[in-house]
Amino acid sequence: MLALRRLPRFTPRLAGVRGNATLEAASQPKADTPPPAPRSSVTAQSSAAKDKQAQDAPEDANATANANADGQQPPNGGKARNPKPQPEGAREWCRPIAKGVEPAYDYALRYILKDAKFIQRELKALQEAIAAEEAKAEGTRDEGALQGMRERAHILTVQGEINLPDVRWKARNGLVDMNRAVHRHLVEQRWREEGDLDLLMERIYQMKVVPDMLPELHPSLDLRIKYAEPPPKSNYLRTRVKRKLKTVEPGIFLAPEQTRRLPEISTTVFHTERRLYTLLMVDLDVPDPENQSFTTYLHWLQPNISLSAFISSPHILNSHTRYVPPHPQRGTPYHRYVLLLLPQASPTKPIEIPVFEDSARVGFNYRAFAEQYGFDAAQGGGAHMWRETWDETVSHIYEHTLKQEEPKYRRMPRPDPYADLKRSKKYL
Repeated sequence: MLALRRLPRFTPRLAGVRGNATLEAASQPKADTPPPAPRSSVTAQSSAAKDKQAQDAPEDANATANANADGQQPPNGGKARNPKPQPEGAREWCRPIAKGVEPAYDYALRYILKDAKFIQRELKALQEAIAAEEAKAEGTRDEGALQGMRERAHILTVQGEINLPDVRWKARNGLVDMNRAVHRHLVEQRWREEGDLDLLMERIYQMKVVPDMLPELHPSLDLRIKYAEPPPKSNYLRTRVKRKLKTVEPGIFLAPEQTRRLPEISTTVFHTERRLYTLLMVDLDVPDPENQSFTTYLHWLQPNISLSAFISSPHILNSHTRYVPPHPQRGTPYHRYVLLLLPQASPTKPIEIPVFEDSARVGFNYRAFAEQYGFDAAQGGGAHMWRETWDETVSHIYEHTLKQEEPKYRRMPRPDPYADLKRSKKYL
């Protein structure tokens, strides 16, 4: 068995080895050097004078002196190869290398700035043309051409800044300003192309949410939810440990105890104007014994939620059809729970939806509901889903929240092909 020994805090043989040295260099004994000679008062005075002269000398002289001492000339006239390191937690982009170290990098930056200035001049001319067209009388405007110029101006606004290093750096490090069109474009591009949307759509289609519930789905916003962490296995810790909220990955299994409280919902929307959405949560796998099939159950409904690019954590009330915790029945397979955030037919006019009574939650027909109130998941919105199976928490939900007897299900017994033979006498 390998035995480990802690080194002493101050190891003499490693004192003179650099942090990036090899193990061979660290293992070699350091040559004994004679102790420095005692400094006299004259030597101390001359050393102080030399230090003062060195401080007053320019940086180029110091670089030349260092180059002469090492026998090599530093590149770029004695300038440091790397710029001053950025402090931790900085909020601005800094160059990875100093100016003049890599000519190709400097040329690329100049080319990007030149291209950005060219596009900005084109954008300014287009904005003047838009202003001139809007100044015309109401009946003399060319609305088609005006709309085309506005779309072209939006594209130029993004193209004029999208290649700037500081814009890219801020978008990558979460320092975006959603007031800027280029930042909204980069955030949406990252969501669509770097796996988050692909994972969601993969789970939606794998778990047959499309077509079991939705005929079609094309998300236009990033919907994220958080539930409490899984409970500890120890009963002693369950009442003594405060569990944190954890982001839910689409399609994973959650315990019913995690979803007893309302989830924390956050969104990333890419339009600047306020639009109204409706939130609904549906269980797709509620057993239907009468028809020997499965039906749906509406867990939560909240219409008229206002969203825009500047609202990342909307305040969603529980004032319409109240939230009922997921309660997968005992003896059933896993249940699929779908959370939808759908755009309303009118983005500014609230809609009136009656509150669903508890008895009307079972058998919720989403397609008829969407047709009645004008919802279409193919036109945008957000979606999320996860799965759950029965555990002891469901019994508490039936007793204290639903206040009804808990149903129990099991699979139908298979017919015994030898039943008649077993009832007959084996020997005459």
